[in-house]
Amino acid sequence: MNLPRALRSYTIPGPAGSLEVIYRPTRHHPAVGAALVCHPHPQFGGTMHSRVVHHLARAFGDAGFVTLRMNFRGVEGSAGNYSQGVGEVDDVLAALDHLRRMHGELSMGIAGHSFGAWVGLRAMSVRPEVEFGVAAGLPVAIYDFSFLCESERPLLVVQGDGDRFGSEETLRTAAASWTRQVQLAIVPGADHFFAQQLPSLRRRVVGFLQDLQ
Repeated sequence: MNLPRALRSYTIPGPAGSLEVIYRPTRHHPAVGAALVCHPHPQFGGTMHSRVVHHLARAFGDAGFVTLRMNFRGVEGSAGNYSQGVGEVDDVLAALDHLRRMHGELSMGIAGHSFGAWVGLRAMSVRPEVEFGVAAGLPVAIYDFSFLCESERPLLVVQGDGDRFGSEETLRTAAASWTRQVQLAIVPGADHFFAQQLPSLRRRVVGFLQDLQ
């Protein structure tokens, strides 16, 4: 399969019409894995260009992964309309299919920020080929993550100690019943968007990915 040029958006078929994506290869040869990175809430300005999403993708690249970022339905160049997180899971599944067609030989992971983590991890729960997840700014005060109780796959959650959508106490209480392989990384001084703490986010993600290898 001819791979797309790096950092140029293109579209793939989606359940509500075309989905806009950006593919990034890695400088590592051979690549060690492939990952889909999902953006925060589309009704509050979230896109595949959001800063945390960008840094998540860069962290995966640093660890030797190729990445695919996507815009959910109705965002920028993606067709359709916001679907309360239901249709967005279908968008993720379509993007995973595309990534698997490109790199079916590689181990696959999924990552997301905030709403994107909720949607992405729900998609992971129904796709056994996704071997692990990475979540940044998990909004445990807003969404139900009890589906993670059924998972045995590794999961890293990076959370700021000032995250107003998921305090450390709320996160630890919720995570006590999740997969036994969950790792919590609390970033001191970080808010939901990791302002001034994006390098700390990247270091934690890279460390987790390197430990997986």
